Amino acid sequence: LSFVGHSDATAFYAVNVVGTTNLLEALAASKLQPRRVVIASSANVYGNAKVEPITEATPPAPVNHYAASKLAMELMVRTYSDRLPIVMTRPFNYTGVGQSINFLVPKLVAHFAQRQPFIELGNLEVVRDFSDVRAVAQAYLHLLTAEVPQGVTNLCSGVGRSLRWVLDQLTELSGHSLEIRVNPE
Repeated sequence: LSFVGHSDATAFYAVNVVGTTNLLEALAASKLQPRRVVIASSANVYGNAKVEPITEATPPAPVNHYAASKLAMELMVRTYSDRLPIVMTRPFNYTGVGQSINFLVPKLVAHFAQRQPFIELGNLEVVRDFSDVRAVAQAYLHLLTAEVPQGVTNLCSGVGRSLRWVLDQLTELSGHSLEIRVNPE
């Protein structure tokens, strides 16, 4: 489950922790000898980090069930590191064609494509590191074959963009302006 706002908190743990445990247990018990197992955690485990840039050395501080389930998954995955060649990744925000409008960028794109008159958002100055899902997929492929050190690898562009910047880009690309209603809640 990748949508932080998913309504069933226990599902995060069932999928992210128990599901990953089942997968690793099956791999460890099989006769397969994978060259590498890439596990996707999430940069969400860093919570509301007060440092920039956020590096692999930044301590985790999850602030929601999604992030807590990913951190719990990471801890569980470590118990397999003596049996499987595991690389742990923490991807930052990524987006691409076909992503559900539950996610921010597709929601914004849909509003502009439908030429909606307004949208209600929160903090327009919040900064996120957005990547194209194709770049993230390429990074996963690279990690499957490259010699990489044990531990955690952040997957990100290294460039922070504000929500306001994303809105400005969509306005310029679409030629459509919509009213931005900021909801402080």
